[in-house]
Amino acid sequence: MIQTENTAIVLRFANYRDNDRMVTLLSPSRGRIDAVIRNCRKPKSHNLNAGELFAVGDYMLHEANGRATVTSVKLIETFYPLRNNYSRLVCGTWLLSLAEAAAEPEQEQRELFMLLLHTLSRLTFSEQEWKPLLTGFLLHYAACQGFRPRLNHCVHCGKEIGEEDCGFDIEGGGVCCADCARRNPRSVRPVRAKELKWLRMAIQSGSASWVDGGGMEAPFEVMKEYVEGRLGRHIKGLDMLPKE
Repeated sequence: MIQTENTAIVLRFANYRDNDRMVTLLSPSRGRIDAVIRNCRKPKSHNLNAGELFAVGDYMLHEANGRATVTSVKLIETFYPLRNNYSRLVCGTWLLSLAEAAAEPEQEQRELFMLLLHTLSRLTFSEQEWKPLLTGFLLHYAACQGFRPRLNHCVHCGKEIGEEDCGFDIEGGGVCCADCARRNPRSVRPVRAKELKWLRMAIQSGSASWVDGGGMEAPFEVMKEYVEGRLGRHIKGLDMLPKE
């Protein structure tokens, strides 16, 4: 029997029995934690909000026989305003799904945890457009999960790529020159000079600067395809967004 306190964010939940809830937590020090919160669905429960998506807090866990039960929670943030904007709520839940796809039990995920919190904060409390925010998240997500794309030299021949239109090889893991793009047309996607410039800027900066403008534009679809390809799965959710 162990009592531990874990700072964590709720990535997913499923109702259980009459008043309980199963939650998947992301902890910076322990990665994925699956736990049950007893009676949290009762109207007067002290843990009423602790089992909601996006809830961030210090979760006290009772762990025994391979099972974890939340005994108390000190909430830090709920990102509640997301619920007032449907499009941003969809984007937020998609970010949670991406985080869940990377999280494994007892594997440290400090970078991913902080990246998720920072991006959710911008999504919730700023007016930044969602596409650059999600593109920046995908770029840094790839970096912290070990598949950061190459952005300065062709992934095939090593030729230096300047500020020019080029290709992005989804399978190769980064940009490629025009000659190599012609040899690998199936996995190469076109990237304009202003999109490449954006990627290079975004990999060096925090979420507050992930915006379009100044001759730069976020290549969201390319980064989405790249990350999903490396994960080997399609992350559902964004198809629920209203068509532009």
